[in-house]
Amino acid sequence: MTALLETRGVWQRFGGLVANSDVSISVGRGEIVGLIGPNGAGKSTLFNLIAGVLPPTQGTIWFDGVDVTHMPAAERCVRGVGRTFQVVKSFETMTVIDNVIVGALVRTTVMREARRKAHEVLEFTGLAARADVLASDLVPAEKRRLEVARALATEPKLLLLDEVLTGLTPTEAQTGVDLVRKVRETGVTVLMVEHVMEIVMPLVDRAIVLDLGKVLVEGKPSDVVRDPKVISAYLGDRHAQSA
Repeated sequence: MTALLETRGVWQRFGGLVANSDVSISVGRGEIVGLIGPNGAGKSTLFNLIAGVLPPTQGTIWFDGVDVTHMPAAERCVRGVGRTFQVVKSFETMTVIDNVIVGALVRTTVMREARRKAHEVLEFTGLAARADVLASDLVPAEKRRLEVARALATEPKLLLLDEVLTGLTPTEAQTGVDLVRKVRETGVTVLMVEHVMEIVMPLVDRAIVLDLGKVLVEGKPSDVVRDPKVISAYLGDRHAQSA
């Protein structure tokens, strides 16, 4: 499996704070990879580096064979990096379909084509019936799906999902899991940050655990959850007793 995304020796410092320390990861084409770890592990910072919100202090980021380390977020989006946000960032005073059209306009300047794409994505994500509703009127689970829909409208090769399953009911979370699987079936690679271990571990092909800004361990989910270092740093003694 060839790598679609690679970070090579990435560091991110904010003054004296080291948020990411020599992080080298790869995500293969067609994979679903989970990025997990305790609060403050550096997951969101790494997401922002990959998305192009800011350049790393040191190291390089490669996407689809190109060094994108100093490439701005908008250009990375055009190249195929789509993302959602941990805190939902919908345009509340716009309709659901207009929110998705914003994403579709990355690929076309023809409004008719952007609207067609938006309708297609809303159907795919199960939001077609809510197309003309204001984003502010959506329930939290629908707002999460709207984030995914807007990102999908940009036609990404890599989709970065930042806690899209967090805070959902079991039924809503299962719907989210099914959607992530559908996204992968279309050929889109997924890298996701998630805290709900019982949901994410059966979903991902590989898990990468960050702790204190460093890669603690990576591998198959079944191996990762039994790793003593992961149990100590993140999962806790209760998990160790049940594993």
